[in-house]
Amino acid sequence: MSRTHSWRPAAGHVFVSGYVVLLVAFGVVPALYALNLAFTDADGRFAGLANFARTVQDHRFLTAVGHVATYLLLWLVTLTVLVLVLALLVHRLTSRWYRAALRFVCYVPGALAGASSVLLWLFMLDPSVSPVDDLVRGLWGETFVQVVAPAHLPWIFTIIAFWTGAGGWIVVMYGALNSIPHAVIEAAKVDGAGPVRTALRVQLPMLRKWIVYMLILSLAAGTQLFVEPQLISQASFGVVGADYSLNQLAYLYAFDQNDFNGSAAIAIDLLIVALCCAGLFVARGGLFDAD
Repeated sequence: MSRTHSWRPAAGHVFVSGYVVLLVAFGVVPALYALNLAFTDADGRFAGLANFARTVQDHRFLTAVGHVATYLLLWLVTLTVLVLVLALLVHRLTSRWYRAALRFVCYVPGALAGASSVLLWLFMLDPSVSPVDDLVRGLWGETFVQVVAPAHLPWIFTIIAFWTGAGGWIVVMYGALNSIPHAVIEAAKVDGAGPVRTALRVQLPMLRKWIVYMLILSLAAGTQLFVEPQLISQASFGVVGADYSLNQLAYLYAFDQNDFNGSAAIAIDLLIVALCCAGLFVARGGLFDAD
């Protein structure tokens, strides 16, 4: 005889229920609303791709795309290389006290909110008040205006993003390294592999899914570049334009031009690019492949 079992929510469903409610309320619903705005005009009539065509033809759009793309390339490459190198170095430390202290230090910069961190870096980048003024002058110029020239901004934003976000990922990668069976590392040593070869041939391949996960979340955050150029634009009194990034351009469309449809079109463009890149990372990185 077949017995009919009534469905009962497992503990996992209860734990994720709060997140799902917030995701729907502040993620799915706003995205659907933006999608509706992107395909309609100011009167609510269907406009097809008119909003997308109009924003792409704006002379500021492709420039902003170039700025964000350059920043993302520098940010993701720098993040991946430095986070993995630092995580491997911390993992090789033999003292538990040193490991615990470094993990704590890695978390400290992330405790600062985005705007607070940028304000801190505004002082760091001003040669007249910076504690590392010689380094700043040697790298970028004698005055704050020269330092924040548009050509320097991708590197500056990369440094700020690394300062605020890399520490948490170092700790995550450190935890992932601890999950690698010790027997695997010992087998590599028996085969004659040194620290570098062990890292390249054993540890990094086993961290592939964690690296892909880091790249997806960092890509999503990087496409939303707004606070850093917005504050630097205000601090430089217009040397850096208020339309440096795509998010800034969408902000101008919405609140300066009262064009919420065009702003939504730019937001959907960003969403599509981010989803396509994330899908590529998932497909090539095997994020959901069974081990």
